[in-house]
Amino acid sequence: MQNGDIINICFHGIGTPQRELEIGEDRYWISEELFHAVLDEIRTWPSVRISFDDGNASDVEIGLPALLERGLTADFFVIAARLDKPGSLGTEDVRLLHRNGMGIGTHGMWHRPWRGMDPATSDDELVAARDRIAAAVGVPVSTAACPLGRYDRELLGRMRGLGYTRVFTSDRRRARADAWLQPRYSLRTDDTIDSLRAEALVGPGVLTRLKLEAVGVAKRLR
Repeated sequence: MQNGDIINICFHGIGTPQRELEIGEDRYWISEELFHAVLDEIRTWPSVRISFDDGNASDVEIGLPALLERGLTADFFVIAARLDKPGSLGTEDVRLLHRNGMGIGTHGMWHRPWRGMDPATSDDELVAARDRIAAAVGVPVSTAACPLGRYDRELLGRMRGLGYTRVFTSDRRRARADAWLQPRYSLRTDDTIDSLRAEALVGPGVLTRLKLEAVGVAKRLR
């Protein structure tokens, strides 16, 4: 890794889902065994940041105890409309995460793509959702994770204007630790410790790395 680089690792659901999943979402639900193994692996890496998307109940039931046991922290990106719904984090869960030193951010109101939103939808996803989550946790919320990994220049410009201090994506490449835009590696059902280590820690070859960086640039400029 180059100096100043960081590896962002993102989890979604762990164990058995307690709510109906969206189409394709099951790809990002991993076993409890793999989750614990990944935590044990990445805690030995030189520079890692951990996050959780979607606000699933497993965040607090499985994720939080495992993090505390290992002395780790993470950022939890909550879907505002799912707060207090079966299978999702409740208001008290979000406060518990915060009390234990975890970061709380927004993943929007309804888990829909943020590209190409009309003004009313944009306000709902970027403003109202953030306000609802901030009210639940009792502190301001200034970080976000883009649902489904979709973004463009217009969206990023609006988020900067709204005062977001850091935005996370799903571009599966390393980030600069101090960058405003943070690509992440999302764990998937078919991942293994070896595959994660090869992709994230060892990293791709030069041509693949340049291709991934070019994809990120294209998203930011379109």
